[in-house]
Amino acid sequence: MRHALKYLLLVGPATLLIAVFFLWPLGFSLLSAFSSDTQLLTLAHFEKVFTLYSNDIVFTLLIVLVSLAILALLSITISAVIVLSPFRGIVKALAFLYRLPLFIPFIVTAQMMRTFLAKNGLMNNVLVASGLLTPMETTSLLGWSGIIITFVWKQMAFTTLLISGAMSAVDQSHILAAKNLGASRLRILLDIILPQVLPTIGVAMVLSTVTMMSVLSVPLMIGTGTPTMMTVDMAFRVNSYGDYPVANAMGVISYLLCAALSWFYLRHSLQAKGAAS
Repeated sequence: MRHALKYLLLVGPATLLIAVFFLWPLGFSLLSAFSSDTQLLTLAHFEKVFTLYSNDIVFTLLIVLVSLAILALLSITISAVIVLSPFRGIVKALAFLYRLPLFIPFIVTAQMMRTFLAKNGLMNNVLVASGLLTPMETTSLLGWSGIIITFVWKQMAFTTLLISGAMSAVDQSHILAAKNLGASRLRILLDIILPQVLPTIGVAMVLSTVTMMSVLSVPLMIGTGTPTMMTVDMAFRVNSYGDYPVANAMGVISYLLCAALSWFYLRHSLQAKGAAS
């Protein structure tokens, strides 16, 4: 009993914080999304969401999927260069550069990209000063393209760190055997390394999806109007109308989108493990 009491005192404060600040708000949000003013179960809030914000839901899903595709391609490429490249100078430079976004908050990233991608921003000013463009030829990348660029740049450090760590943990004897048989680095990457690190890539993509679905500052500061992402709609319903039920209904939809991607990853991961066994 004494040991049980010690363990309870050890985990009690953390469990209480989780219950108060996470589980209770989650339960309240779910109850609010599915109940009316008279406390009866209803789907009216979801009907309003799909009537008013169906385009924004599709827009959010497309932004996340395109960002994930670009993010996976860049992260795998950088990780492969870090692990397989014989040029240590390039490896050290990449190892330093790709980590920079890891320490910058999303709100700072959004403000930085807003001044960088604008029509009169830093990127266009550099292109004009170098003579590659004239002031009349400059275009703004604010909007959906800017949101994708920001998400990819910010999440690339996190996903590359996970993927490169998994690639480094691959048994080197497999890579050496492939080299001895004359396999190129690209063949080694595609046929030996990637099949062994696919679970880590899946985890990185799922975690990045949850992050991108929950960020408000990026679509709010870089977006240029409608359609916009669901986080902006949720903030608008709360701040402009105090409409928590509809905002919570959109939150439930975002939960379901993230859960669908997680289910897809887990399903294929379990199928791969079953086939391997």
